[in-house]
Amino acid sequence: MVLLSAKSLFMTNNTPERNDGSADKTTVEQALHPLVTDLFYPSESDEPIEPVSCYLKQETPLTVSQIKDWQMLPPAVYVEERPATDFWDPVVTEQDWHTDDEKARTARFQQLRQFLEGELTVCQVFYVGEMEMDVFFLGREPSGQRTGIHTKVVQT
Repeated sequence: MVLLSAKSLFMTNNTPERNDGSADKTTVEQALHPLVTDLFYPSESDEPIEPVSCYLKQETPLTVSQIKDWQMLPPAVYVEERPATDFWDPVVTEQDWHTDDEKARTARFQQLRQFLEGELTVCQVFYVGEMEMDVFFLGREPSGQRTGIHTKVVQT
């Protein structure tokens, strides 16, 4: 499996490098689009994975309160931070009983995980809601921008 960087996903042979410092910078969010196209997180309702960015740029980890503010959620909405393994383990672990399609999906999630963990620091996973949950995997780019992915999971 090849580890891709945000820059390598958008480099072309016909785009000359510029020395004036004005070269366009590719963000992780832009680089995520080809990795998540037609990729669905399996739960009781398979939901698409989408790139997301957050305006919070501090170096320290985000808090549940900040996630509520960012998403403009009322205080009554349940938000919790969970270990990243809770998010990744179900989708990156190949099982003996997986079909070819499920094995291909697992490989795509492995590539997505490798990319995100290679590009981002201070990675965190937040679950918003109780049975139908929004899930945010967010990390910090070198620029300070918080970027990651969003999906929904349904657990009854």
